[in-house]
Amino acid sequence: MACPVKHLQLHLILLFALWDVCSMINSGMLFPRESSSREIKELNGLWSFRADLSPNRNLGFEQAEPIITTSLLSQPNSDPLIYNDITQDPKLRDFIGWVWYDREVVVPSRWVADKNIRVVLRVGSAHYYSVVWVNGVKVTEHHGGHLPFEAEIGGVLRGDPTAPCRITIAVNNTLTLQTLPPGNIQYLNDPARYPKGYFVQNTYFDFFNYAGIHRSVLLYTTPQTYVNDITVVTDFADGAIAYDVAVSGSASSNASLKVTLTDGRGRCVATATGPKGVLKVVDATLWWPYLMHERPGFLYNMEVCLQVAGARGEVLEDRYTLPVGIRTVKVTSTQFLINNKPFYFHGVNKHEDSDIRGKGFDWPLVVKDFNLMKWLGANSFRTSHYPYDEEILHMCDRHGIVVIDESPGVGIRDIRSFGNASLAHHLDVMGELVTRDKNHPSVVMWSVANEPASEMPPAGLYFETVIAHTKALDPTRPVTYVTNSNYARDKGAPFVDVICVNSYLSWYHDPGALEVISLQLNTQFEEWYGKYKKPIIQSEYGADVVPGLHSDPPVMFSEEYQVMVLRSYHEVFDQKRKQYVIGELIWNFADFMTAQGVTRVVGNKKGIFTRQRQPKAGAYTLRERYWRIANETGLLPPWTKYPCSQLRSP
Repeated sequence: MACPVKHLQLHLILLFALWDVCSMINSGMLFPRESSSREIKELNGLWSFRADLSPNRNLGFEQAEPIITTSLLSQPNSDPLIYNDITQDPKLRDFIGWVWYDREVVVPSRWVADKNIRVVLRVGSAHYYSVVWVNGVKVTEHHGGHLPFEAEIGGVLRGDPTAPCRITIAVNNTLTLQTLPPGNIQYLNDPARYPKGYFVQNTYFDFFNYAGIHRSVLLYTTPQTYVNDITVVTDFADGAIAYDVAVSGSASSNASLKVTLTDGRGRCVATATGPKGVLKVVDATLWWPYLMHERPGFLYNMEVCLQVAGARGEVLEDRYTLPVGIRTVKVTSTQFLINNKPFYFHGVNKHEDSDIRGKGFDWPLVVKDFNLMKWLGANSFRTSHYPYDEEILHMCDRHGIVVIDESPGVGIRDIRSFGNASLAHHLDVMGELVTRDKNHPSVVMWSVANEPASEMPPAGLYFETVIAHTKALDPTRPVTYVTNSNYARDKGAPFVDVICVNSYLSWYHDPGALEVISLQLNTQFEEWYGKYKKPIIQSEYGADVVPGLHSDPPVMFSEEYQVMVLRSYHEVFDQKRKQYVIGELIWNFADFMTAQGVTRVVGNKKGIFTRQRQPKAGAYTLRERYWRIANETGLLPPWTKYPCSQLRSP
């Protein structure tokens, strides 16, 4: 019989090994939270706004005082600051180039007067390249959308304490072959057909390129010596939480740290001291996915208290609380394990997309979507095709919704997008993504790309490098990318942990031929598993539906056709999930906007819900299936079984 003490020691050694690797992520991008030592001021509301319509789109930078000239910034905008769908001007809706945001902010006088306070300006996301000034002083710039960036601005404010705080943000949504996602600008020079200087932005993805500031802009404070970053690695077997706290500031070497873990009732369950350590929770309550356990999404609160002596001998303090879920993820050749139990992804792909707000964060919409996912019986989703707002991941943590966290690496289709500049940027993006989301228990896998041209010769080394980099940043989670390439020629597949395959049988291939789905889908699975011996997720499948269009026999774009496509796929899923298929994610949760084109009638209509979140017939089909799968274990309490007994297809 194994010695319990040696068994515990082995667990702790392995945990420390993972924790040491994860500690390499130390740049710091903690989600802003208020505490006794930290304050937040949201900068929501109306901003002055103007698009630079000059021929070279560069007038704002060429003016003598381009940053703070009010004539440049004259159109009111609102939070979120996405301009495309709030305008009546078609030129602005499809605008490509620089836009400018500007507003004056009242900063509490004590923030400026107290030199022990850091004042930080944070932008949750701006698409794509951003430059930020405070009172005419450039404080930061950032390449890439969908991820936060920030700058410490206390020094600028204290340079002239009597001046108002004026924040100016310039954002350029131009996509090139080296951006993520990639795109290219095409100039059309035929003077008989196009005006002088006419150009179009080509993209390689199927969603609207919403631009501007996507998420909240805010100011927050910390002490001058502060908690800069926290990394946690948990182990379900013995309830251990290894933590690493990075401290920044002039007095960081003299700081003392106390870490306290409390449960949902505020009771202390473990304590530790020092910047690194292990919290051991006796009889720990684990974090479980929705519908996998009667108590999903359980979170502890880990409070880090930093103390340091001030110049006058006083004690200066910083406090930060991080929600922590105890769980472990593992992949075998046929299974995806959460806390050593098989997990089957029955979920959706989503988009941050809605009427008028576009990709802008909207709390009522987020709550509605979570209610719909739980009504549906969905236990998971992929953040297709970019990182979502951090608040959404916090919701997933609390509700037990499992997340495949995807980078904005969608549409890498041109061989020139596999060059060194693209690779360097992709590595930076994965670093920012892992740094931001590494502590979310709901995030169980990283996806580095969607539908790249992975059959091209450079793709092998490119994705080997990106995947290895991501695993080095976080060895506790599997890494994948989503493919629609030929199984035998996919050069990145050898490096992923889970095969994620997109296919639209009887839609893009053999349109209208429902009878081929079973044979072709069986062949798809057998080929992929036969070559790679890795578990498989059907990461996209579906059919467009015009809401209210009916046809019997079913024809494409009718509600009946979508139902038949789903049922045909599901028959094969039920055979293969007994072997090596570990998940199915419908495309898509809801209809969403795309660029205009002859194949899209006001957007993509593959949603099982409309863009306004009303169910199509396919939603009821999927709901019946997902609740049946969830109840197969027989472990769910009566309140979760109840919806299944009330299901009726329309």
